Amino acid sequence: MSKPVFVITEQRDGVFIKVTYEVVSEGRRIADQLQTELITITLCSEVLDIAEQLGNYGADKVLVAESDIFINYTAEGYTKVITDIVRQIDPVGILLPATAIDKDLAPRVAAKLDIGLATDCIRLLISENGKIIACRPMYAGKIIADYEFDSIPQMVSLRSNIFFANEPDPSKSAIVEKINLTISSSDLKTVVKKIVTTTAAKMDLTEADIIVSGGRGMKCPENYKILEELAELLGGVVGASRAAVDAGWRPHSDQIGQTGKTVSPKLYIACGISGAIQHLAGIRSSKCIVAINKDATAPIFEKADYGIVGDLFEVIPQLTEELKKVIEK
Repeated sequence: MSKPVFVITEQRDGVFIKVTYEVVSEGRRIADQLQTELITITLCSEVLDIAEQLGNYGADKVLVAESDIFINYTAEGYTKVITDIVRQIDPVGILLPATAIDKDLAPRVAAKLDIGLATDCIRLLISENGKIIACRPMYAGKIIADYEFDSIPQMVSLRSNIFFANEPDPSKSAIVEKINLTISSSDLKTVVKKIVTTTAAKMDLTEADIIVSGGRGMKCPENYKILEELAELLGGVVGASRAAVDAGWRPHSDQIGQTGKTVSPKLYIACGISGAIQHLAGIRSSKCIVAINKDATAPIFEKADYGIVGDLFEVIPQLTEELKKVIEK
């Protein structure tokens, strides 16, 4: 059998994040095309009980590195363990999610292994010579570039909500193997003692299927209550433009755009957002965009699938009330 495909998973608080299942599923598809096996690795503390789930999504083998030093992400610890394992396994390719953590981790691993890296990919292909072709947006999404690697292993990170996750198949299982670690907390130059969140826990924007986002047209932070009500009704989350974040109306974690987060929801509702190119760069891969703006000439309407020209403070409450009637039925 040829070299395996390797997937780095990510979990939070003992639960795999949604994009992990998407990456494992895509790894399965790539492994099938290359006629090889799929191996995943999970770093955490007390995670053996959920590791078996990855077999339901297509993993042939699940490697588990369990230690208290992995309770919180540490760049040094994760990088050392993963590079050591990659050198032992010698995979043809390494796949991982394009999350905030992995955007820090992936370049470190690539640099240590002296290999190429394509980040935030939206499609993977296999060339005639058996190499991975990574497709990713460039220049604020204006073009899609295809990357082919000169080095092995080939390393790519995948954007959330782009790749389809397999339906979990309980009849499929994986070999779960615990790794003997050669690292301890004394090997780390820095140790994360505690993570303090400044906002209430909510789904990350990059993983959300529905996002209701507000811009300068919201006028003040208190007005975001109507967006929060609509988002809760739809089972989504609230986002914001850079203008709203710069004004102090929303935290930076809510910012969407070129200098914020790139999102790929099934439904994106832009409220009072003009549609500057920097914001559009962050929402181009949304499946459906709905724009609500009283300015009929706003650039957002050129990219929207549906547009409502009107005062958002009239439209949003009416839309919320109508949705409540539909849900009650």
